[in-house]
Amino acid sequence: MISKTATKIFGRTELPCFQETCSHLISFCNSKSLRQGVCIHSPLIKLGFQDHLYLNNNLLSLYSKCFTLDYTRQFFDEMPYRDVVSWTGILSAYVKHEKHEEALGMFQEMMSSGPCPNEFTFSSVLRACSALREFSYGKCIHGCVIKHGFDSNPILGSVLIDLYSKYGSIEEACRLFSCVDNGDVVSWTTMISSLVQGGKWSQALRIYIDMIKAGVYPNEFTSVKVLAAAGFLGLQHGKVVHAHLIVFGVELNLVVKTALVHMYSKCQRMDDAVRISKLTPESDMFLWTAILSGLAQNLKLREAVVAFQEMEASGIISNNFTYLSILNACSLTLSLDLGRQIHARVIMAGLEDDIPVGNALVDMYMKCSHGAKDGLRVFQGIHSPDVISWTSLIAGLSEHGFHRDSFDLYMEMTASGLQPNSVTLSTILRSCRAAKSESQLLKLHGHVIKTNADHDIVVSNALVDAYAGNERVDEAWYLIRNMSQRDALTYTGLATRLNQMGHHEMALHVINHMFNDDIKMDGYSMAGFLSASAGLNSLETGMQLHSYSVKSGLGSFISVSNGLVSFYGKCGLTHDAERAFAETSKPDIVSWNGLISVLASYGHISSALSAFDNMRLAGVKPDSLTFLLVLFTCTHGGLVDMGLEYFNSMEEMHGIEPQLDHYVCLFDLLGRAGRLEEAMEILETMPISPNASIYKTLLAACRAHRIVPLGEDIARRGLELDPSDPAFNLILANLYDSSGRSDLAATIRRSVRDKGSSPPQKSCSSHPVLA
Repeated sequence: MISKTATKIFGRTELPCFQETCSHLISFCNSKSLRQGVCIHSPLIKLGFQDHLYLNNNLLSLYSKCFTLDYTRQFFDEMPYRDVVSWTGILSAYVKHEKHEEALGMFQEMMSSGPCPNEFTFSSVLRACSALREFSYGKCIHGCVIKHGFDSNPILGSVLIDLYSKYGSIEEACRLFSCVDNGDVVSWTTMISSLVQGGKWSQALRIYIDMIKAGVYPNEFTSVKVLAAAGFLGLQHGKVVHAHLIVFGVELNLVVKTALVHMYSKCQRMDDAVRISKLTPESDMFLWTAILSGLAQNLKLREAVVAFQEMEASGIISNNFTYLSILNACSLTLSLDLGRQIHARVIMAGLEDDIPVGNALVDMYMKCSHGAKDGLRVFQGIHSPDVISWTSLIAGLSEHGFHRDSFDLYMEMTASGLQPNSVTLSTILRSCRAAKSESQLLKLHGHVIKTNADHDIVVSNALVDAYAGNERVDEAWYLIRNMSQRDALTYTGLATRLNQMGHHEMALHVINHMFNDDIKMDGYSMAGFLSASAGLNSLETGMQLHSYSVKSGLGSFISVSNGLVSFYGKCGLTHDAERAFAETSKPDIVSWNGLISVLASYGHISSALSAFDNMRLAGVKPDSLTFLLVLFTCTHGGLVDMGLEYFNSMEEMHGIEPQLDHYVCLFDLLGRAGRLEEAMEILETMPISPNASIYKTLLAACRAHRIVPLGEDIARRGLELDPSDPAFNLILANLYDSSGRSDLAATIRRSVRDKGSSPPQKSCSSHPVLA
């Protein structure tokens, strides 16, 4: 009933016009989300229009958009009449404010009140089910959708596709999509997005092509999803999608530009990624983070730092994702100094309490520092460390050889109530393998079985590797036979450990098991089998593997190229090794070290040192092993002064601190040349304590040059360091023999025999790296 007051003021003829004006005004405010529109509510009540359902529904929508959920619910409760639009409006408000359980409760109340839901009602309810992961209830709602005849509705089709895909039912999502009549760009995009999220990138691109064939053209959201799929499939796919953006006139806004940067970064085309980022002047934190992340992943650390500086100069403040990208780059390139600077910036930005940033700092310090102290200190500063925090620290301690500490930390983590994930378990299992700790391995295996973690292939593979690494090969095979799922890594780990134990023939037999399981070799397994062929000196098997790698496309993997260089080198075919190296598209440090090792092993001294120079000219930074190989080369080429120059350049030019192995090679170099006085000067001033190998190397040099007094002094020092090693006495006896003091030699040998000592150890003059 319209109030008498309104009739008196406007008259009966003017009332419809006034109602229409109010409706237009509220609709306008509703469409523009203008809070001022709610001012009409009070006059409507005063004039007696509070029963007008259309006006109330518009006001309800306005309250939902502009005010809190409490105000919206209060208005809904005060509505004298409600229809399906009213109920759908309040449901939508609950879903918008992420009150999904309350939304489902309102739906139950609506169903008992009588209004028949429409497609928009079902859409809100299904979104609530999706958010709550109420898959069973969502399927019930799907049944209601079919019952009410909305099964071909494109709006509900998109929501249902999203629901089923979130729960891994990609096949059902595809079936639903095929039933949608006249699918619009939203439903097509939802289907593509579902496939991308499920990792089915090829299928996502096929749907995208079908969409275009159906005459539905992509919008910016479609483009972002398709670019994500193309990034995983390769550059050619990405270029095609990029071309489509231009042809179909998709606006190059910030979202699309960021997706393009991500795609080109994944395809290792950072120049294109940076160029696209500058096509339009707009930028934001997400775009800059995409650039920084791409540069970091492609190991372009210097460029990443420059981009970081440009970002800050543009006025965009770094956030946690920015620092994560830079810290990950530091971890990948082992750049401790830059990592420390970024740590200082993190503190200045007030992000030291951010758990992901703290985790990245722990990871950086553990990978870049020589010790674990810095990483442990950062970990202790994290207020509520999560499983990633603990795993980063456990992995770091294990890498630094602190296996007992990593076990203790693992126990502390589980005692705190945190459950290890598959990465944590695989990390601690690797520590068991490295420490040769069977007791810890058995305890962990028991925990894995109790928690059903062995159903995870990552954990199962780590168990196989741990048992094989502890030389329990039968148990490793037993695990493999009982695994519900196996992959290339399952067999690669086993073959690697068999090679390390010298069981090369058994390692090659792994190929048959892979074939029976219909598992194709990858680059790492191929490298392992090449290593086994080299160990057996089986040229025929290795050449067959080489042929297979070419036919299967595995030859492009750097691990396979490096394996071929090593294989041909160990078989004495230096020219084939050089050819395999020449066919490597982008040789890394392992490639160059392999080539230098092969050339040096077969006496090609000049070629080996030329390879070292070529490596530096190619921009590849030498590592500790490189200098070990170079010193070996100089030793066997008699290039004493050149060897000294290389040794001195390690720390001065390359920032590599010489280790004991380098000193052994240096003393061998000087000792063979008879420059023992110079060697003794270095021995007295070296920053690390000499070990038995150094004394044995110097003693062997004294024997070769018949220098008795110095030899006696070095033998005494060596025996003080390791009294149980008979090599010192036996080398000294040989020195006495060569110096005409056979009586002293006989006395020493008699003493060694009386002690029941083992035969003498090999001299360290032949370096084991090149054996």
